Order: sequence, then structure tokens, then C-alpha cells
Amino acid sequence: MKTLSVLFISILFFTLSCNQSVEKKPNVVIIFLDDSGWADFEPFGEKAIETPNVTQMAAEGTAFHNFYVPQAVCSASRSALLSGCFPGRTKVFGAHGPNAWGLDTTFATMGEVFSEAGYATAAFGKWHCGDQSETRSHARGFEETCGLMYSNDMWRHHPENPEYWGQWPLQYWENGEVIIQDVDQADQKNLTRWYTEHAVDFINRRRDEPFLLYVPHSMPHVPLFCSDEFDGKSGKGLYWDVMLEIDWSVGQINKALKENGIDRNTIVIFTSDNGPWVSYGNHAGSTPFREAKGTSFDGGVRSACIMKLPGQIKEGTVSSRTLGTVDLLPTLCFLAGIPLPENEIDGKNVWDLITGVSRVRYSWGRCSFHFPLPLITPSKFRPLEKA
Repeated sequence: MKTLSVLFISILFFTLSCNQSVEKKPNVVIIFLDDSGWADFEPFGEKAIETPNVTQMAAEGTAFHNFYVPQAVCSASRSALLSGCFPGRTKVFGAHGPNAWGLDTTFATMGEVFSEAGYATAAFGKWHCGDQSETRSHARGFEETCGLMYSNDMWRHHPENPEYWGQWPLQYWENGEVIIQDVDQADQKNLTRWYTEHAVDFINRRRDEPFLLYVPHSMPHVPLFCSDEFDGKSGKGLYWDVMLEIDWSVGQINKALKENGIDRNTIVIFTSDNGPWVSYGNHAGSTPFREAKGTSFDGGVRSACIMKLPGQIKEGTVSSRTLGTVDLLPTLCFLAGIPLPENEIDGKNVWDLITGVSRVRYSWGRCSFHFPLPLITPSKFRPLEKA
């Protein structure tokens, strides 16, 4: 009888463990840079500096060489990522300024979709999807937030129009409250570090529950700033100092996931909102493609992208499959077993493209760019169905 009791308890424990394993939803981490060039990191372009943490992430996942954003400007690109909708649907074009409405509340954000499904959610970084009480990050499904509501150059030190942008203070927010009323140069030097510290703390505290962590860095958008620890560290100028700190940030987040034992159940996505702002010379990154930020050519809308999810996304591989930011919301919903938002979206579930487990047929899709060139991006394919 004692043997049977022990056997019964063992079977029950095994069954419960299996059920918990099956029911455990994946965590999601999205690291979204601002104006980074396609060739800025070793896995993509010629090695300008050592970026060991981004290189390690590529070794642990897949580097996507044909990853696109629908518009090569801040607000339009970020709203597309978070809503799964093209700018033509949301009417969010270009980069909005202070006090703008931004992404309309009729379009659900990724934060709202995942929060409603029981996920812990956080957004630490540059929001730029609305600067009204109803449209700031803490009102759009992200329960923990910090950062700027718009670009870090929209301040009194703007290089071309300081009088206009100086009408509004550049505020630093945290959980729905203004923490720094008027950000100065010393504060800007700490932005990357602050975002990273909040991200690591969030992972440490929320490791036992499924979470969505969105880290949209302010850098390397001009004006460039990095903390004192990285000032001059690259030996190749301020831009590369900034990129070294971003690489450090990627490493800190990856390390936190591993130390908390949740890296194998966390998909990490690393990319940029658009291509480099090359008019700023050596304060901008590089791309091998035609043109850059502010155009619908590949130099503007084609971003370097790395994704990792151990055991599901192939490690140390390069993919030439075409996908984009609008596809992330429906794909992540599929991965997490979460219903899509009630409003219509444009993105598609491209999990089979990401993992490379099956062939997919394509057709052309429209991806308009409205500033300054009203062109169609020919590189954007839309997945239809499995062949």
C-alpha cells in the first residue's frame, strides 16, 4: 500500500508539473532603437566596433536581413509596431510634437492586448505615440512606465529651431507622473542607463508571471548622449560610444533573463524604428541601402532585426525571409495564445516565417510612406497562407 501511495503521489506531481509547463505563457521583450543604421552591429554590417552582446544575441537566435517598418519616421513606425496597423489605417504619420493626440484609442496597443490577457506589462523608453492623458504609455496598457513622451531633440536646445521647441519642457515621466519637469544634458546622459535599470528591475520582480517588456530607447536619435562610463570608450566618436552603451543594455537584459531562469521561455526581439538620420554625419549610423531615414527606400524602412527564443527560433542563423513590425502583434498573440484585438489590423501571423518550419506564399501588399516621398515600398511582401 505504501508503494502504491508513493507511486500515486509521483504520478500526480508529474501530471501537475506537465500542466504547469504547458500552461506557462512565453514572456516577450522588445528592444526598439531610434534611428539605428542597418549596418551598425557586427551581425549585419562591417564591424566598426565590438558589440559582443548583440553578437551573442544573434548567435542565440536568428538575424533577419529583410525586416521592414512601414514608415521611416518615429511616431508612424512606433504606432505600427504597437497596433499592428499600417499608418494609412491609423493616420499616424511622421513624428508628432508635444501635446499631440497620437495613436487613437480606437486602435488597441500591444500593451492593452497583453494586459487584458493577464500579462504584466512595462514600457521603459521613448513613447512617441501620443502626449495626452488618454494616449500616453501608462494609459495604453502599460502598467509600469518611464521615459520621454516624444523625441529627445524636441527641447530648448534644438539645433535648428530652439525657440519653437523651447515652448515646451522636455519631461521625463514615470508611472504616469512627471519626475523631471525639464530634462537637461545631464539627464539625457542617463537615459539609456535609466531605461535599462528599470527593465532589469522589472524582470527581477515579475519573473514568476508572464510579462511584456517594451524598451524603446531614445538613442541613437540626435542629440547623442551616453553615460560617463561609456564616454570616449569606443575611441571612434560619440555615436559609437552611444552604441556601446546600447550593446551593454542588451547584455544586461539578456543576463537578467538568464539569471532568473526564464530566458528559455522568453522571446527577445531587437530592431530599430527606421534607418539612420544621415544628414547628421558622424552622429548617425550607416546602411548599405539606398537613402536613409525619412524616405521609403530600403535605407529608411529596412531595419536590422534579431529574434531569439531558445528551442523554437533557430540559433546562429541568418534569414532572408521578409516580414515587418506590423506583423509582430498578431505573431506574438499567436505565440502567447492571446486573442487578436477587436479592431481590424494589417499585420499577419508570421511565426512560420520566423521559425522557418514551412513554406509560405506571398503577394504584394501596400505600405505607403507619406513623408516626404509618397511611394510604395516594393520590398514589403504579405504572407497569405501556407503552400
